[in-house]
Amino acid sequence: MSINSQTEMQAKKSPQKEPTAKDKMLRGSAWMTAGSVFSRVLGAIYIIPWYTWFGKDNLAANALYTKGYTVYSVFLMISIAGIPSAVAKQVAHYNAQNEYAVGQRLYKKSLLLMLVIGFLSALLMWYLAPLLSLGEADVIPVFRSLALALILIPVMSLTRGFFQGYQDMFPSAMSQLVEQIARIIYMLAATYIIMQVMHSNYQLGVIHSTFAAFIGALGGLMILGWYYWRKRKELKQYALQSTNQLKISDRRLMADLLLQSVPFVLIGASTTLYNQLDYFTFKPTMISLSHTSLKTINDLYAIFAGNDNKLIMIVVALASAMAATAVPLLSEAYTKNDHKKIATQLADALELFLIVMLPCSLGMAAVAKPLYIVFYQYNITGIYVLSFSAYVALPIGLFIVLSSLMQGIYQNKKAVKYFIIGFLVKIVVQVPLTVWLQAFGPVMATGIGMMVSNILMIRYFYYKYHLDLDRLERRFDGLLLFSFATFAVALLIVLAASSVINLEYRLWSFLVLVIAASVGAFLYLYLCLKTRLADKIIGARVSRLRKWLHIK
Repeated sequence: MSINSQTEMQAKKSPQKEPTAKDKMLRGSAWMTAGSVFSRVLGAIYIIPWYTWFGKDNLAANALYTKGYTVYSVFLMISIAGIPSAVAKQVAHYNAQNEYAVGQRLYKKSLLLMLVIGFLSALLMWYLAPLLSLGEADVIPVFRSLALALILIPVMSLTRGFFQGYQDMFPSAMSQLVEQIARIIYMLAATYIIMQVMHSNYQLGVIHSTFAAFIGALGGLMILGWYYWRKRKELKQYALQSTNQLKISDRRLMADLLLQSVPFVLIGASTTLYNQLDYFTFKPTMISLSHTSLKTINDLYAIFAGNDNKLIMIVVALASAMAATAVPLLSEAYTKNDHKKIATQLADALELFLIVMLPCSLGMAAVAKPLYIVFYQYNITGIYVLSFSAYVALPIGLFIVLSSLMQGIYQNKKAVKYFIIGFLVKIVVQVPLTVWLQAFGPVMATGIGMMVSNILMIRYFYYKYHLDLDRLERRFDGLLLFSFATFAVALLIVLAASSVINLEYRLWSFLVLVIAASVGAFLYLYLCLKTRLADKIIGARVSRLRKWLHIK
């Protein structure tokens, strides 16, 4: 929600009813979901021309691009260091005590820290590039082009976290969108000029494609700076309203922030660490324990870690958006020691996850064939791996939400402990599953590891806060039934179309994808509205949508 509306409520000048925590979660999730999904969709759509312009080198270019981003993500994790999420949590914590000035002081002190960390991370990645390349000289300039983005991204992420602490998700959503648009414009323009006009080598095209991360970060940071400038007077008014009863030194303020950021580093890096394990184990395992050629191994890696991962991350982005909204709200309830409100918010967050993620995950599995062909080209392995990966997106997304909920109630050590247990399970099953299932193996290992962590966290919520599992089970049963109906209808459309037209052509695949996705989505929406299940999860506001669709 906006800072202005919050100020009015704090001053108790508005006669309007104060939004409930669920209203705030829904509103915040809507903004974050819109920003995340649009940016992810754009990040997937650019693949179509980008992949085409590389011609016969498209898989090699994508493999090089994926290798660069896989290592870059580790340095990004180090440079951000969990501080933006910790700032959102701590700002909400201080705001709940009417100590707005403390939260604003925390943000300003953190800016310098993030600038220093960003520069150091960029220098580290730049000079370690030859060592990290594992003997592949082509990867070194790719690493160095990505290192430049590390200078800006920490400050950008910190500012997003600050506004999220006020439950103001609009600037985060807009900056994500602008960041992605700026990155893609530069990326596609540079790739077209290099590959289609200059007819240069694909390595140069990939270098400029990865340098686009710096251009995108610059655009996202400019939007946040403009928004902060617009809200500076309202932020100052907030600080003047503070009770100023909490006396805390700058050193203690930063020490508490760093302490809270450590779990966010590990949990936020969970998918990154899982991907790193795939990066460092898939190729050696396949070379040592199979008779597959090196080219085929690289192509398989590009398929499951690059192509398919980009698409399922669109679905996972939905979970990330919900998690970002839930943390400050739970922190506020925890600060007030309201256990009943915590239990309610936990159930609300999980229901919101289920109503969105179940149909998206199963739906993506159903339309995997036309979806993969539209973004890449016909590849039977890529299609089947994408379908399987879509199911695994569910435990990945659930882990992101549950671990964020754990941190929102200051159970940082347990969140880290449960993550480590799941990651150790992934390590144990990684090699045997890779040998057995090849490209499917690492994906299945990820799903197993994430589910172990998820079960442990749900178990904790149940015993500590009496999470209403009966209520969740009822919602889950209905949503799963409707999601399976969506899956069946979408899959039948794809299969019927495959029997009469050749889906290997991108245009036909696109038309079938639009039809199958639209019919499936409408069916799911109709069932949720008709049975009033959507009302129970989202609230009475969906009645307007039911009336507009003439559903009785």
